[in-house]
Parts: sequence; structure tokens; C-alpha cells
Amino acid sequence: MATTAVSDDDVIVVGAAVPPGISGIAAARFYLDIHPNCRLAILEQDNCLGGVWNAREQHPSILPTQLFDTYLTRAGRGYEGFWTQWTTETAEFSDTPMPSLPEEDVYFDFFKAKHTTRYLDSYADKHTYAGQTLRDRIKFNFAVRNISKVDDTWLVAGQEVLTKEDRSYQAPKLIVASGLTTLPVMPDLPGKELFTGQILHQGEFGSSDVISSSEVQHVTVIGGGKSSADMIYDAVMAGKVVTWLIRTCGAGPGFFLSPEGRGPYKNAFALGSTRVVSTMTPSYYNTDNAWARFLHGSNIGKKVMETVWGAADKATINDAKFDTRECKGGFEKLKPRTPIFWQNGTGGLLNHADFWAVIAKNVQIYEGEVTLLEKNTVHITGGISFPADAILCGTGWAPSLQFFSPDLLAKLDVPHALDTTSDEDREWAQLEAKADKAVLDRFPRLANPPPYPRNPYNATPYRLYHGIAPLADDSIVFIGHVLVGNYFLATEAQAIWVTAYLDKRLALPSLEARKEEIANFVAWDRRRYLSNGEKGNWMTFELTGYMDRLLREVGLKSHLKGWFTDMFSPCRSRNFSGLKDEYVKLYGKDKDVGEVKKT
Repeated sequence: MATTAVSDDDVIVVGAAVPPGISGIAAARFYLDIHPNCRLAILEQDNCLGGVWNAREQHPSILPTQLFDTYLTRAGRGYEGFWTQWTTETAEFSDTPMPSLPEEDVYFDFFKAKHTTRYLDSYADKHTYAGQTLRDRIKFNFAVRNISKVDDTWLVAGQEVLTKEDRSYQAPKLIVASGLTTLPVMPDLPGKELFTGQILHQGEFGSSDVISSSEVQHVTVIGGGKSSADMIYDAVMAGKVVTWLIRTCGAGPGFFLSPEGRGPYKNAFALGSTRVVSTMTPSYYNTDNAWARFLHGSNIGKKVMETVWGAADKATINDAKFDTRECKGGFEKLKPRTPIFWQNGTGGLLNHADFWAVIAKNVQIYEGEVTLLEKNTVHITGGISFPADAILCGTGWAPSLQFFSPDLLAKLDVPHALDTTSDEDREWAQLEAKADKAVLDRFPRLANPPPYPRNPYNATPYRLYHGIAPLADDSIVFIGHVLVGNYFLATEAQAIWVTAYLDKRLALPSLEARKEEIANFVAWDRRRYLSNGEKGNWMTFELTGYMDRLLREVGLKSHLKGWFTDMFSPCRSRNFSGLKDEYVKLYGKDKDVGEVKKT
């Protein structure tokens, strides 16, 4: 099919909606803050901002599945019972505070995700550069199908969803903000063609009629993570008969923590986002000082760490009462298989005070695999069967990289099929084996993980400098492709670093030094986060250290307020409010023709 239109730009940003509009918007906004006259286009296959948070009920007709069968028709993933995993003081960009929210939509400062969508919508309309708002620059309903590079120009080819018109965008710089929650991962369900009910991924739940339909009485949820838990709670509260199936082939049930804070901290996120707490984890991004060596390298420090993390496990078990709470059946199967410290599975903070009581009383829980689906019946291992009118799969996502060719994926060192015969993969294996010894010397506790269920991962890890920049090409960056505790904070720091990097403002280490650092990080990630760490982008507890490293490399420090405050105060978005002015003072900016409308 011939391309009918080509657009020339200075920078292309692929993705505005995932994760929840944050990555692409953050990257575009800061780049335009410095280059307001830049021809910057944001390509987004969805029809609105919000991504995983959006609460719209329908999606326009999507492309034929024969052409774009890897794309999920992302009908509104958000729903009324969908809550954020971050708080009101961290779910905002530093230049625009989140408005006050209704009290009924807030729980320990965590809030319903629909407010993130509204915030992002408003944000995109308020920021104007060279007469164009951020929203004006977003090309909605554009499905990217191929990204290639010809000479010094990136070519992004795709199709307009509504008109079916082929179009290409080209630019010398490319920011990939497509994120980690775009492509649904679905389990193998033998006999699914015989099943007469709905089979939905978690991304389709918000737009479905599972909750409202009187024809759906029995709901089966597959998966052990937070998304499964959220769907189950909503289904129970809607009066459905719910069965929860934890698969044996995965990492087991997730960890679900109370959102309550301790001492002066209003909630668990505030406590967890302090730098003093971040020192309690053997983090690659923490400073290697005497305190860190004491905590993670000495016998006394080891006992301190075991006490701290053991208390977190104990608190979770005490809250849930896995073995003693009166239950419908199988409630004890929700006990995590590995300690919280290792983060081998998924999980999150609870948004309902009665969560454990509701689940125990109303949900039948099994552990196994689906062996067969029939008309309205699910059969699982052990000869167990139960009725189902709908099956909801909380089975996660794959990163959105399908528009790169296998050769380009390998060149950019983002996940691709492992080839043990290639010189490149063999070199990385040697570097990472050497790095592994250094990791264990620094963090000896990581040498002895507990037995854990391994989530199969059959690809290479991300091998990007700081999780952002490929070594082979300095005209492309990936933003929002690391898993951290808060995307607003992390991607704002990434956006600043990316702008300096693309402008060649950074005094980077040599190529060999950067390659060694990537190998060190990948080796550490595997040791630190077990199955999850095999992906090379897992940084659950690294938020503060990661942000500090990026900003330090750019030469910025206005987010630091003094030793005591830095150590014991939670990281908040407003801490970054002076970074733009500090950046401009350090590096300058183009003629200021942009403005931020104040409304």
C-alpha cells in the first residue's frame, strides 16, 4: 500500500498515552521548553490522552486485525473503581499542581485514576509553544507499524486509524515513549473457541459490560497481580460470583501492602520515597558510601536489613491473616511465594480498607492452569471445574517495540530474540559474567535468594544507558521503558536528561565505560529482582537514586534542599519546580516564543 503523505519534523515522539500519557507528554514539554520553535510531532494510536488511566467507554473502529493484529483496541482501560498507585503530591508535573480532589475519591492520598486523565487533558491544553498547544501536536489515531532509519533520518510509517490513510513522519531525532503497558499478554486457554462467554484482557475491562450485565453472574479472574485484585474486588462488589485462578507457571500471587504511613508520613508511598528508606535496599543507583557498605556488606548490617524487611513481610501477613481468616476457600494461596524484598512477582498498595475481608469471604481461590474451556465452564489442573460467564486475564503487558525490525532491535540493544551465536550477545554475556562478581562483592546478600517461581523470559534484556540511550545511535532515546515506583517523577527527570542528551550537552563517559555500566546494571538487576530483573529495566525501589543520578549527570541540583530534608522528606513533584530555570541558566534556550497559559 503506497504512502500518501509525508511530514517533516525536527523531533518525533512515539506515544502519548502509555504509561498514562506521562512519558510522551513529559518528553515533549521539556524539549519544547528549551526549543519552543521546534517542529515536534507526537504520534499516538489511541484517540485520547490517558492510556491505562483513560475512562472513556468506547474506542473508534480500529484497523483490520490482518494489518495490525498486534495492537490492542485500547477501549477505556480506566473504570470507576480503578485507583492510582501514587499520591496527590506525586501524580503531577512540577509546573502544574494537581487540583484538589473530592474526599470520597481519595484514600491515604491515593486517588481514583480518572483524575489523572482529567489532569493530563488539562495539561496538554494549557501548554502552548509557537502558537501550538501540546494537544495540537498530538496526532491521535495514528497506528505506527514500522520505524526505520535512512541515512540520518528516522522514518516512522503507519496508518490513520479512521481514514485508513497511509502516512509517514520523518525527523533526525526520535523519542520512543510507547511504554511498557501497550501490548496485552494473554494466557494459553485450550478450548477458548468453545467458550461462549467473554474472554478479556485487563486492558478491556473498563469498557466491557462484565460488571453491569445481568447475563454475567460467574466471573473467573486469571493472574496474581494488582490488576487481577482490582478487577476481583469490583466484581464482588457488583454481586458477581468470583473465582480467582493463580497460575503455577508464573511468579505466584502478588504482594498487597497497606497504604498507611508510619510516624510523620501520611502514607506508605511518602515513607518509601524518602532517601533514607532508599538506603535500605541494595540499590545500584545509591551512592557507594560507608553507610551503604555497612548496611549491605557487614554482618551487622545484614541483620538490620533482615529485621527491617522481615517486619514488612510480617505486617502484610498479619493484615491479611492468610492462615486464620474465615474464608470461602483457598485464601491461604494468596500468601506471596517470596519475601517482599525480592519483588519477584507483582503487587501494590491496597485501595480499600476491607479488601482482605471481602476477598476471603466471597472469592474461591485456586492455583493451577486452565486445561480446557467449554461452553460456560472452566476446567483446571487437578480435575477441578467451575462455571464462568466471563474470563478476565490480569496477565500483564509486553513493551511496545513491535514496530522495529529484528535487526534494528538488536542494534539498539532493546529486547529481542537471544542469539547465542552472535558476537554481540557473546560479548554482553562475558561482560555481565564479570559484572556479576562485582555485584556480589558489593551486595553479598544477593548471592543467596530464596527458592522462587521463575517467570519465563526468553529474550535479551534492555541494554540502554540509564535505561534510556542505546550505545549504537545517539539520535534515538527510550523514555518510560523502566519500571519504577512513580512515572511522573521518573519521566520528568528522564525528559530533562533526554533534552540535554539529544542536544549533546552531556559530558558522557567513554563508549566502553558506558557499556561496562550497562553490563553492571543488568547483572545487578538479575540478582536484585530475580525473574523481573531478567528484563533489565526493573527498578521498583530505585526511584530516588535513579532521579538523582540523571539530574547530577545534567549538572542540576535545585531539587536538593539540604542534607536532613533530602534524607527524610518524601520526594514530591514540586521539588523539581526550579529545574527548568536552572537548566536554562546553565545551557540556555531558544528564543522564547512559547507560553504556558494560566487558567
